[in-house]
Amino acid sequence: MLLALIIIPLVLGAIAFAIPSARLRPWLVTLGGVGHAVITLIFLVQPPSSALNGWLVLDPLGKVVLGFLSLLYLLCSWYVPGYLAQRRDRKTSIFCAALLAFLAMMSLMVLSHHLGLMWVAIEGATLSSAPLVYFNRSQKSLEATWKYLLIGSVGVALALFGSFFLAYSALKGGMGSSLLFEDLVRDAPRLSIPWLHAAFVILLVGYGTKMGLAPMHTWKPDTYGEAPGLVGALLAGGLTNCAFLAILRFVQICNAAGEGAFVRHLLVVMGLISMVVAGVFMAGQRDYKRMLAYSSVEHMGILVFGIGIGGLGTFGALLHVVNNGLGKGLLFLSAGNIHRAYGSKVTDDVSGALRLVPASGALFLAGFFAITGSPPFGPFMSEFTILNAAVTGGHFAAAALFLLALAVVFIGMGATVLRVVQGEPSAEAKARLYREHALTVGPAVAFLVLVVLMGVYIPPPVSALLRDAASFLELK
Repeated sequence: MLLALIIIPLVLGAIAFAIPSARLRPWLVTLGGVGHAVITLIFLVQPPSSALNGWLVLDPLGKVVLGFLSLLYLLCSWYVPGYLAQRRDRKTSIFCAALLAFLAMMSLMVLSHHLGLMWVAIEGATLSSAPLVYFNRSQKSLEATWKYLLIGSVGVALALFGSFFLAYSALKGGMGSSLLFEDLVRDAPRLSIPWLHAAFVILLVGYGTKMGLAPMHTWKPDTYGEAPGLVGALLAGGLTNCAFLAILRFVQICNAAGEGAFVRHLLVVMGLISMVVAGVFMAGQRDYKRMLAYSSVEHMGILVFGIGIGGLGTFGALLHVVNNGLGKGLLFLSAGNIHRAYGSKVTDDVSGALRLVPASGALFLAGFFAITGSPPFGPFMSEFTILNAAVTGGHFAAAALFLLALAVVFIGMGATVLRVVQGEPSAEAKARLYREHALTVGPAVAFLVLVVLMGVYIPPPVSALLRDAASFLELK
């Protein structure tokens, strides 16, 4: 049944591409989201599963990422029919097929326990999401798509190069040529350490490019700025977490080889760099969708910083995978609604969202407080957990920089968000006569409910999954 997580979206995608009914086509995306969520839920309550002779495995780390990915896609899939009903000027067959293929490739990425198959999956996810970025078919969206593909291809090429280094470290250590993660973790103490170090650095840069870690983040502002809000939510909460999972696989190998300290130092530095760079570029940002891209850069930094701190920080980072994704879903969907209402994404043209689109404006404002780690939202809990781990672990300078970067981001992001939601809408915006719809507002409300829930109460099954994944990652 693991293969069903990949095959069912692909089959539905082929049907969506072939059927002539533009009214039925978006609901196939929703059907794919529901079916994927049901199958995922079945696997989450079962012991770890495998298929294809160990090439596909759902282990504790994979359960966390797959579970959240399925939830994210499910909520976003309910947004699709309402959104496409407003976009009758665009042909939707490729868009719906690409959405379902994207789900299949992300699922394959999470399940892959073979270096080569994982690399193919991440490239497949990149290619299947490119038509989604180009959906608006403007000159800027074309430029963003090419930048997304070219920079992503460089990152994937480096990841392949790093995989070769890792394979050679096994050969240099007198091991076989297996590229299965279980074999590499089991025999990690025999790996050639210099080649292992080189492999991890290259892999961090390669898959870090797909995550959007600074300074490899340059594709994100254009891509998130030009893609529909729905696509931005799936990229920021889905694809980036898949790339993060790939890095965690190699962190686990290094931990098993006794090189955890080397890895942790690199991740702490990379995490802080990403947070600082995001804060600098967010200050004075006039494009609120590009602002969300820099917010994603910041939170990717928070993820690797937490893993670098280790211990309780690992649990906090995995918790932040969920909380950040929920916050991004809330922000991107509400931002997409505001964009449709105003026809612009710059603050010179957008003001008074609370008056023109009160539900989306209020959701966008709530999303700002959630994603910047304000209580009682989920990101506050995960960021506080990571900070607590840094302080109790004696990383006082790193903790101070962490707090400073969070403060800078809050101020910079807040200035842009307040310009969007406050004030009086322009006459041009009122003349557009945009009306909010239950299908485009409802999923954002669901994201808000969940991100609040994760801030005040973590359900025991979710907590158990996160603890198992943290223990699995740090297992020597």
